[in-house]
Amino acid sequence: MPECNHNCGECSLECGSREQTNFQEKPNPGSHIKKVIAVVSGKGGVGKSLVTSLLAVNAKRMGKKVAIIDADITGPSIPTAFGLKEKATGDGTAIFPVTSKTGIECMSLNLLMDDPSEPVVWRGPVVSGLIKQFWTEVAYGDIDELYIDMPPGTADVPLTVFQTLPIDGIVVVTTPQDLVSLIVEKALKMANMMNIKVLGIVENMSYIECPHCGERVYPYGQSDKKIEEKYGLKLLGSLPIDNMLASKVDEGNIEDYEGNYLLEVNKVIENI
Repeated sequence: MPECNHNCGECSLECGSREQTNFQEKPNPGSHIKKVIAVVSGKGGVGKSLVTSLLAVNAKRMGKKVAIIDADITGPSIPTAFGLKEKATGDGTAIFPVTSKTGIECMSLNLLMDDPSEPVVWRGPVVSGLIKQFWTEVAYGDIDELYIDMPPGTADVPLTVFQTLPIDGIVVVTTPQDLVSLIVEKALKMANMMNIKVLGIVENMSYIECPHCGERVYPYGQSDKKIEEKYGLKLLGSLPIDNMLASKVDEGNIEDYEGNYLLEVNKVIENI
């Protein structure tokens, strides 16, 4: 165990020295949010932003008021997926998110920068501080479901989000490869350490579907059920390798996708 520095706000370990302190921040007075769902994984490139976008679009189509926080500060993808070009505004007391064409409220660092292509070369505490600002200084309005597109890993930002925001549950994104499953297990263990409810698993790049006969081919093999069995989790949904979805994201038209991917996940969130 690392040497204790008595700063419980930067530590996820449970020990006798832990101060029983509530680190949760209050949302901006202009925000009234019913549910907060984080989309996480232990590594990058597994499709967290795609899953976040699809869940938000599905929820909007179900008649809900929806918002997204793009918490992947160094690699934001939400503005690209939704084709957002304008910048977030403010009135001196609050920042206002950018509204997508179907009415999803979005907040991302790229919506604040003059040049979104500029790299973000910040240390962890600065990044974590910005995440808190996305919660405390942004007025999202009346929101039924707010989705957080998390960065990969189990470091500063996930710790900040889990400790300071009232997370109602997380959706864990994985792919079929064994290495990814091992890394995802780290994210699951972190959630358990932080007493965060895990709603279930979404497997991305799970299969390829033949456009002629509908047969499914599993290029990485069938899903590994070990993590599901070990943690008592449910595979809530699977996404194929689909050029249509990739094109919609690249074009900024994820809201125009046709299909019913991940509706079962939305139903689980609705029933929390």
